[in-house]
Amino acid sequence: MNRAAALVLALVVTLTWFLAACGASKSTEDRASNESPAAQPGLFAVSREQLPHLRIVPARTTTWSIAIHTTGTVDWDADHTTQAITQVNGPISRILVDTGARVKAGDPLLYVSSPDVANAISAYKKARNRQVLAQRVMKRTQELLDRGAVAQKDFEAAEADFNDAATDVQNSLQALKIFGVTKQEIDQAERQNVAITPELAVFAPIAGMVVQKLVSPGQLIQAGATTCFMLSDVSTVWVQGHIFDRDLPSVRLGDTVEESNPSFAQKFHGVLSYIGAMVDPATRTTPVRIVTQNPGGLLKKDMFVEAVIHTRTQKNVLAVPVSAVLHNEQNEPFVYIEAQPGKFAQRLVTTGAQQNDEQEILSGLKEGEQVVSEGSVFLQFANSYQ
Repeated sequence: MNRAAALVLALVVTLTWFLAACGASKSTEDRASNESPAAQPGLFAVSREQLPHLRIVPARTTTWSIAIHTTGTVDWDADHTTQAITQVNGPISRILVDTGARVKAGDPLLYVSSPDVANAISAYKKARNRQVLAQRVMKRTQELLDRGAVAQKDFEAAEADFNDAATDVQNSLQALKIFGVTKQEIDQAERQNVAITPELAVFAPIAGMVVQKLVSPGQLIQAGATTCFMLSDVSTVWVQGHIFDRDLPSVRLGDTVEESNPSFAQKFHGVLSYIGAMVDPATRTTPVRIVTQNPGGLLKKDMFVEAVIHTRTQKNVLAVPVSAVLHNEQNEPFVYIEAQPGKFAQRLVTTGAQQNDEQEILSGLKEGEQVVSEGSVFLQFANSYQ
């Protein structure tokens, strides 16, 4: 091959390679131009028409007073609950009240026909008769002493007998007072020439409600041993609750408590009055007592309530509106965040406590990230559509 032919062949090969390279580069550029820019996984856009329906707020750090949620059981207020116990032996002759009755302090609850009362009345009458006789003897002895008919020691003996009789009268009268029988009642009965009834009333020791009736008509009761009624001022009750070890450093006596029961629309308010000194071995919790106001007597003994203890201990939390937190099919909490203007994504989060329509976020969000608090239905539609 001559030199000219070799030069032509080299030019043809070089041109072919250049055109192939240009074609490959152009093909690559065409493919790149047909593909969309790299997008974040799970990101979806919302049309301009839907954006006004969304309310977007930043996740923010705020200070909360720690609120502890627990449950409790209603009990009578032991500081305003007492027993009505008779002071004498005998059968019950009359019962005046029943369970649920409201009484005032000093109201009669029942009557007992008691030989103890009859014996006390008899002892008082005998002591008073001896006193009257001793007084007469002392007066006569005084007259005889003035005439010189008796010695001084005889008068002193008569005076001592009178003083002893007067002491016996006072002692027997004191026994009647314990039984509730007054001297005026005895004197009035004697003036009317009628016998004093041996019935003794059992009086209400406090004002409140008869929450238990423990006797029946005709029942023989024993002094100081038989409980006739249980009375309680139900305007306040005790709620017996329990708290876990992790909550013990936060609670203090005097913390306010809000309680509720699904049966009632209203809330009940109380104060933490006792924190136990030991752990319940069955539940591994510490008992607490809440003195609770009970308007209308709605809370009954052994009723269950839910309680929120508002402590005075504070902490910083990352919070979003409660409405911002949704749940997926696996019941996992998530929020919608605005990753780019007009573009949103789902973000799984870990939630904590709730307070004042705000939800504590333990993980999954950072302060300042934009969270959708209202209008999630548009986002769910946009997400499913795209």
